[in-house]
Formats: sequence, C-alpha cells, structure tokens
Amino acid sequence: MKNIKIGILGCGRVAQHYKNILNSGNVKNFEIVGVADKEISKAQNYSKNFNCDFFSDLSEMINKKKPNLVLVLTPSGEHFNDVRKSLKMGCNTIVEKPIAMTPSEADSLKDLSIKMNLMLGVVYQNRLNPAIQFLKNELNRGVFGKIITASIRLRWARYQDYYEDEWHGTWKQDGGVINQQAIHHVDVMNWLCGPVTEVCATGGNLINNLEAEDTMVGIIKFKNGSFGTIEATTGLRPKDQEASISIVGDKAIATVGGIALNKIEKWYSNNSNQNEKEIINKFSQEVPNGYGLSHGPYLQKVIDCLNNGSIDAPVNSEDAAITTRIIHSLYASYENNSWISINDKINSQKLGI
Repeated sequence: MKNIKIGILGCGRVAQHYKNILNSGNVKNFEIVGVADKEISKAQNYSKNFNCDFFSDLSEMINKKKPNLVLVLTPSGEHFNDVRKSLKMGCNTIVEKPIAMTPSEADSLKDLSIKMNLMLGVVYQNRLNPAIQFLKNELNRGVFGKIITASIRLRWARYQDYYEDEWHGTWKQDGGVINQQAIHHVDVMNWLCGPVTEVCATGGNLINNLEAEDTMVGIIKFKNGSFGTIEATTGLRPKDQEASISIVGDKAIATVGGIALNKIEKWYSNNSNQNEKEIINKFSQEVPNGYGLSHGPYLQKVIDCLNNGSIDAPVNSEDAAITTRIIHSLYASYENNSWISINDKINSQKLGI
C-alpha cells in the first residue's frame, strides 16, 4: 500500500495525543507532510515530531503540500469553517468530535462531502473499543432479547483551569459536559440502542465556573420502546473515575466501564454458555487516559479505506450529524424545561450561538 499524505490542522491538546499515536508504530502507511496552527509557534514546535513543514494557514498547507487527508484538531467552534475549507480544497477530511456546533452546520458539511465525493469522518473512537464492539455484536445477534433500559454514567474531573482558555466551556465554541465529554457516550448509546426519539434533561454548574454546564442528567426514549438515562459531570474530584454504559434486556445484562468505555464490568446472558470472566478478559483493555486506545485503529481504517479507493469513514458524517441533533435536543429540553422530540428538530438557543 502507498503512504497516505496527511496534513494536520490544530496543534493543541488533542494533537499531542495524535502525536503519540502516530509515533507508536501501530498506524501504518502514512506520511505527515505538513502541520498548521494559527499560532505559528505551536505549529513549528509540533512539526519537529514529524520533520515536516509548518504553516499558520490551512489553505497554504494544502496548496503547498497537497495532502490526501486533512486531520482537523482545532477547537470545536472552528470545526465547521475548517472542515468546509478542507473539503472545498479537495481534501478527504477527518475531524475530532463534534462535526460542528449546530445541526444545520453538520448537515451542510455532510452535503458538501457528498457533492465533492470526499471522505468526511468524525472521530467517535469509542465505537471501535473491543468492549463496545462486543456489545454491538451481541445486540445484533439478539442475545439481549427485548431491550429494557440503557444508562450512561460519566464521572470525570475537570478543574477550573481547564475552562480558563479562550474556548472550553463557552456556548459558542464548546458547550459543557454533554457536548465536550459525554458526547462520545451519547453517540455510543444511540449507535447501540437507538434511534433516540425523545429526550428530557436538566443541568447546571455545581462545581466549576463556565458559561455552559458542568453537570447534566437526562431521560431518553428509544424507538424500540426502551428507556435510557444519562448522568454526566466534570465536577468529580480529584480525578476521572468512570465512563460507563449499561444495557439491560430481558435475556442479558452488560456494563462497559473504566474511564473510557474500555472494560467489561458485568456480563450475563441466560442464552449463552459464555463465561463472564472469559468475556471480561477477552474484550477489556487497560488505557492510560480518557481518550482510550481506539484513535489508532480508527486512523488505520481511514488510511486503509483511502488506499482501497473507498471514502466510507469508520464513523460517517450522517451518523455524526445525528449525534449533534441529539445533543441539541438535550440542551433544548434543559432550556425549555420540557420533553423534546428529536424529529421536531428544536435547536438549543445557546449552543453554537
């Protein structure tokens, strides 16, 4: 296979995680041809990791280096403009979550990628976790029987200094815990048990000082008639403790936890000869942080697809747009103190504004 030429836009916090992945040797058949950041000093320093050129502007990087693929790792509120520019300049594009700050922006990017016949993928890497893949396979096989409930619990720690930059926790650039951290888990819940049809939520700032919320709780209704709950906070101290999802059916029950949906903590099926301890050992991972270990497999799938002439991303723009719609519905419920139907397409009056 040939090397896919990659350009990276955004050399901040999450880019350091990508640096570790790309330097690990676990991702093959790529070449970093350029990096860009509006703070040129960040780009210059980051470029040393890959011995590549650095830029302060995406357009210049694309024009001079001609990447096959652009990784957009900028702040959430910049995703729409950055992804749009990358696609319009003819580059396959992968963007960190969320795809954009509003559903209309997400739909616009999806339509543009189709028009340009380019890959547009969004990094919801937890779908590729072995534990989550196990749940998906068992759900598809009908092992759970009739689904009764699903629940998310995210209990993480973000101190005030996390929100003291120019964008974290702001309505225009980021949102709160449900759009910055728990969006991964909402995406997984909908992928496993959805589609989500209605939501009801409330939240607030209980520990930290930010424009958006540091804590949200919610109730979910699914098309299949089952119910779900969400509990998410960044107010825990002193460190991240849990990021879990549980599914209860009339024939099986499972909990995937750890700090990054990385460990099977409970598995029981009355129609299976599978030993719980064997399942836990086979599909659980130890992870160093809340990012988990699935960015590498995600990127490898992207590279392999492009090498095989495919533009089907591991998580495509349509799925990502649905997740953004659910997030806006949760915020709209919180703001209006009412149940919100996903099909009514009621947006938050704050997020992305």
